[in-house]
Amino acid sequence: MVRPRRLRRSSALRRLVAETRLHPSDLVLPMFYREGLVSPKAIPSMPGVVQHTEDSLRGAVNDAAAAGVGGIMLFAVPEKRDEQGSGATDPDGALNFAVRTVLEEVGDTTVVMADLCLDEFTSHGHCGVLDDDGSVDNDATLERYRDMAVSLAQAGAHVVGTSGMMDGQVGAVRSSLDDSGYFDTAILAYAAKYASAFYGPFRDAVDSQLQGDRESYQQNPANRRESALEVALDVAEGADMIMVKPALPYLDVLADVAASVDVPVVAYQVSGEFAMIEAAASNGWLDRERAITESLLAIKRAGADIILSYFALEAALRLRA
Repeated sequence: MVRPRRLRRSSALRRLVAETRLHPSDLVLPMFYREGLVSPKAIPSMPGVVQHTEDSLRGAVNDAAAAGVGGIMLFAVPEKRDEQGSGATDPDGALNFAVRTVLEEVGDTTVVMADLCLDEFTSHGHCGVLDDDGSVDNDATLERYRDMAVSLAQAGAHVVGTSGMMDGQVGAVRSSLDDSGYFDTAILAYAAKYASAFYGPFRDAVDSQLQGDRESYQQNPANRRESALEVALDVAEGADMIMVKPALPYLDVLADVAASVDVPVVAYQVSGEFAMIEAAASNGWLDRERAITESLLAIKRAGADIILSYFALEAALRLRA
């Protein structure tokens, strides 16, 4: 009789033959800096996650670096917004300030990423510039992305995350960075980003002003093959890494992407995924630590080389221990 259970009989054996392994350097921690705060502000829908002040941001990035977390993804909440998202390209704007602040603390010891999108900076909450009819103008938005990319590169970001899902965004950003001499600034392309209900708590985190929805530019959750086109276009335009977002509801897409590209594959365990685990655990409905580990392993097993997760610091500390 074949007995696969022989290799499951002890924790040491299970560890020895594990096919999928997590390491702290696989993990990226998303963080929020809010302009004008005097103390960190809790995000009710994301227990344990806060909007940071300058001082708390400095402390948090040092904690993450000390734990061996592979990178930080920075988002910013400005005090003022307008139709064009002007704060996104202000050298002294909230996100550029956050990038410089983090770099002062960690330098090149961890990877500093910045979200390249207008939604946190626009008064209407969309990821781009609006036409007169209220729809997002793809090509006008690309010009704003070009300027934002250079602004973030000037601030020192190692990686910019093109998350707006505009057609041609990677090519526009790459050419703008190269024309400005920022050849080494990498692009993490949010290539397969779906119009998902699982982003709900994130909108609390960035105090979103969204009017309407983003279904005209983010992917339809019903579609799988479409992601192959999006990914192929972004790789051809110069993406250094490819993102699938959300993670757990789209493991099939993640596996497809991992099998089709030669660049690193990234998955984002988004705010709703985080909040579901926290809510269920707080009600005693599941084992929190096991659920965190299992969810991260599932994402890694499906093909992610890198995982953005709000559990990144906690998971890294546990893995090191």
